Amino acid sequence: MKPAPFDYLQCETEDEALACLAQHGEDARVLAGGQSLVAMLNMRLVQPQILTDISRTDSLRQLQDSNAFIRIGAAVTQARLQRHADLAEKIPLLALALPHIGHFQTRNKGTVCGSLAHADPSSELPLVACVLDASIALKSVRGTREIKTRDFFTGLLETARQPDEIITHSVFPYAKKGEGHAFNEVAMRHGDFAILSVAVKINADAITIGIGGGAEKPEVRAYPLLEGAALEDALNTLAWELPLQDDKQAPASYRRMLVRALGAKTIEEARACLT
Repeated sequence: MKPAPFDYLQCETEDEALACLAQHGEDARVLAGGQSLVAMLNMRLVQPQILTDISRTDSLRQLQDSNAFIRIGAAVTQARLQRHADLAEKIPLLALALPHIGHFQTRNKGTVCGSLAHADPSSELPLVACVLDASIALKSVRGTREIKTRDFFTGLLETARQPDEIITHSVFPYAKKGEGHAFNEVAMRHGDFAILSVAVKINADAITIGIGGGAEKPEVRAYPLLEGAALEDALNTLAWELPLQDDKQAPASYRRMLVRALGAKTIEEARACLT
């Protein structure tokens, strides 16, 4: 299929993009990498009047380190982040998850913030962002605001972004000393969206576990440092509490089994990485 006709605007500045969104609102769509949006256009799942391309907007192509976090501009690709110096040391959970996102060809075009904006519950970056308590910066002609990712994702392909806002950047905090991290997923093939994915952050006092796939948005829970039967009971309870659903990839019952098995495996891997 081919997309429905639309106008196209290549934005050189943020102000140009913001003015377009202020004028067109819900009739506009923002294009960064296009790995999700272009497919939706071709299937006519979305039919915007205008496509606002921010891929060459210099201020949105910045990838910046600070003493405590990394700031990822809206046009930064997944491949560029994957190549970022010391990523495995600074944010190990991101480094572990990035190779699972599509294939290197799609990571060369797909953007980090684009994946967050698309909000597919089976994709890896929204899950990791929620486990790490990352934040997202939104901007419109009305002003700017910053929102935690756990509040940003509101449902299946739904977020708290307003039609006249663009994501300017996301902020991922560095791992703290004494933390361990692990990531695993089950998919039909490597690079496919996950049937279920698990991301874990652990320290000497607590376990944070995130589950992606099968529900409408990433689900994150925090527990004390459980072991043995207590951990098995907690994962079993979690498996039944999560709003997992049947779909063409797998039934909810299979996903509940993965929560228990893959959850335990990922927690133990994270525990082994404690520094």
